[in-house]
Amino acid sequence: MKTATPAMARAINDRLALDLLLERGPLTAPQLRELTGLSRPTVSDLIERLTQGGLIEITGESGETRRGPNARVYGLVAGRAHVAGVDLRRETISVAIADITGRVVARTSRAVTGDLVDLVAGTLAEAAGDRVIDNVVVGAPGLVAPRDGELVTANDVPGWRAGLVTAWRERLGLPLVLENEVNLAAIAELRTGAAQGAEDFVLMWVGDGVGAAVVLGGRLRRGASGGAGEVGFLQVDGTAFCNLVTESVARGLDRARFADRIAQGVFAFVTLLDPGLVVLGGEAGQAGGDELAAEVAARLHELSPAPTEVRASTVEGNAVLQGAVLTALDLARDHVFG
Repeated sequence: MKTATPAMARAINDRLALDLLLERGPLTAPQLRELTGLSRPTVSDLIERLTQGGLIEITGESGETRRGPNARVYGLVAGRAHVAGVDLRRETISVAIADITGRVVARTSRAVTGDLVDLVAGTLAEAAGDRVIDNVVVGAPGLVAPRDGELVTANDVPGWRAGLVTAWRERLGLPLVLENEVNLAAIAELRTGAAQGAEDFVLMWVGDGVGAAVVLGGRLRRGASGGAGEVGFLQVDGTAFCNLVTESVARGLDRARFADRIAQGVFAFVTLLDPGLVVLGGEAGQAGGDELAAEVAARLHELSPAPTEVRASTVEGNAVLQGAVLTALDLARDHVFG
């Protein structure tokens, strides 16, 4: 068994303290000692090291009457790094900029027109201002190949072409990751929405587009070609599932009939994966709320013996954009915090 070197031990302790400050907010040295179980000298060295490294700073003093190092409250230096999340759809591009704590500090949106390299670079520059960006995560429709991070086939975003990810990286001079938009929405659902605390679930996205994302063991599953969850291709009575449950179709159906159609697609995941939880997202899925979720659950109960809970999405705002920011923050924290 390999013994940790002093440098490795310091790195582990530093990351533990930084993660606690992310989770709980500013803390005093005694609080850090209590939460980490580290000794007083170790925490003192850790605080000095992180302060000198520009990662934490004194944000105030505790309510204790005794003054000194133990009364100081330490917090993360929020501006130490910034990230960008991008939601690129058929008609609109939306960008959010967040600091290392996850606080969104800027947003902007534009219509999708012209060259996509220029569009992404220009929209990012407008949102970022003079902030230095650590990395960018872009969410877009389509299958993203795990091998090279490019789309397997073109999507319906005007101007999409092969090699865009490489072109974006070269133009921006930044690390950039492309991810399927529903996969990013599932990450937001897992971290902040209806799937919090769930190890396994499927997000069924029903709206302007139709798709799904699979999370097993707390991890997003993309498949060998990035096609995991592409339920829109499923044939139901000779018709592609994506044509049965679009937002426009939903407006012409009563809730029971719409729920029955959604259940046909969800049934495929329940039969193969038995996730135990299905979250209904997208414009139509979220708008249906608890009533639509209950109808889908009842229909699933008729189709499958596997107990499956169905919930409406509870992510507020743009779930794809939130998932992109959360993914970018994970990458930035690993880069900056070590």
